[in-house]
Amino acid sequence: MFDIKIDKIVRSNRRTIGLQITNDACLIVRAPFFASEGLIHKLIRQKGTWIRSKQEHIKQRQSKILPREFKPGEEFLFLGKGFPLLVAEDLPKAVVFDGDLKIAQVALSNAKEHLENWYKAQALDYLAARTRDYAQITGLSYRMVRVNAAQTRWGSCSRKDTLNFTWRLIMAPPRVVDYVIVHELMHLKQRNHSYKFWEEVAAMIPDYKQDERWLKQNGHLLVWPE
Repeated sequence: MFDIKIDKIVRSNRRTIGLQITNDACLIVRAPFFASEGLIHKLIRQKGTWIRSKQEHIKQRQSKILPREFKPGEEFLFLGKGFPLLVAEDLPKAVVFDGDLKIAQVALSNAKEHLENWYKAQALDYLAARTRDYAQITGLSYRMVRVNAAQTRWGSCSRKDTLNFTWRLIMAPPRVVDYVIVHELMHLKQRNHSYKFWEEVAAMIPDYKQDERWLKQNGHLLVWPE
């Protein structure tokens, strides 16, 4: 019996059918114009176990996401450590980090926006610097580093050699951040996840699986409500 709900079908000039499970566990089918609904449903039945598993994983992850109020005293992660949000007067910027995480009193009503902007700026500076360091070590070159707002995709490497990272990564421990950077840098050499790719990663970070486990077990801590 066909019991998997298709939330959206997007048709285009693509040649194959692709299945996407979104961050809210919806199923999106990306299909060629010529693909019949019968063919789409057949593929979904074949991939039913994977779809249900993926959706269940996302629902479990969502249940772990901590509610955010963006109020004084609430703890926020920065490079793997938690800092309570402190309110201060006469700060030079809306958000300042000097060993303590401080927000200006006048900015408190828009705390979420100001904190996100601060995180994005910190992420771009930190990720760009660490990427340069590892590029020098490996002898690899890339076009640029960009920061985006992806919820669970920590990084990517484009065909034009642009390295993309979610700003949320700046909340993770430094060694985990380094792993994601190395992972994407190695895609400049190996554009897949083949055995050779993982050899390249392991040559730089022998115990990288420890960092992968951290992301799987704690990635929900880096997700904020939209």
